[in-house]
Amino acid sequence: MNNDELLQRAIDLKLSGLVRRWEQVYQEPWLGQLIQWEEDERAKRSLERRIKSARIGQFKSLDQFDWQWPKYIDQQAIHESMQLEFIREVTNIILYGPNGVGKSTIAKNLAHHAVLQGHTALFTTAGQMLNELASQDGDNALRRRIKFYVQPKILIVDEVGYLSYSNRHADLLFEVISRRYQEKPTIVTTNKTFTEWSEIFPNATCVVSLIDRLVHHSEIIKIDAESYRLKEAKEQSEKRKKSRSKKDKPSTTKTIGE
Repeated sequence: MNNDELLQRAIDLKLSGLVRRWEQVYQEPWLGQLIQWEEDERAKRSLERRIKSARIGQFKSLDQFDWQWPKYIDQQAIHESMQLEFIREVTNIILYGPNGVGKSTIAKNLAHHAVLQGHTALFTTAGQMLNELASQDGDNALRRRIKFYVQPKILIVDEVGYLSYSNRHADLLFEVISRRYQEKPTIVTTNKTFTEWSEIFPNATCVVSLIDRLVHHSEIIKIDAESYRLKEAKEQSEKRKKSRSKKDKPSTTKTIGE
């Protein structure tokens, strides 16, 4: 790498002391390695901060996902979403299906992959976000907290439809979605069709506008399946039963001389 490129990397890293003494050190054989170490360490710390801030928690990777279990799932659409073009195109992703079919798992995989590629993300449940916003004391505190949810490159709102909310909650969700509209993509997981969202936000006048902003530029991915969590619970129950039956089975081993 030539001198100008090394100097620019040092400037980008804001190594002002090194830059001021550049004429004294630019021919040193250790200089390129020193700059590389600093870049690597900062990239590592940046990734650690983004992962912590994303609040993704534990999740199963997609290579462990049982694609044969759902009656219907657009596997290609999910794999294409993992290419993260939806970020560049500012396309929302709506994962729709009954409880326990892997919507949150897919959303977390998307968020985690985006973080690894240098983007910021934030994972939250609808209940956590809306109750937190509704509890803010004063306009300034509310503005700061709305900014917290608007700021990440990707916002994942999980479990929309599991609870019902007041008009106040509906207005707050509308505010967050509106501020992100056509600027930053949002991923939503829901167990309700959009025609049923009036049940989530009874009597809220903003529901139609909220849905309109969500679906205007969106990829809607439907999953039709029985609960995978229930499937796993039944499988574990069967394993425990078999294990207990083996322990309870009387031994038929004879001793020597019998």
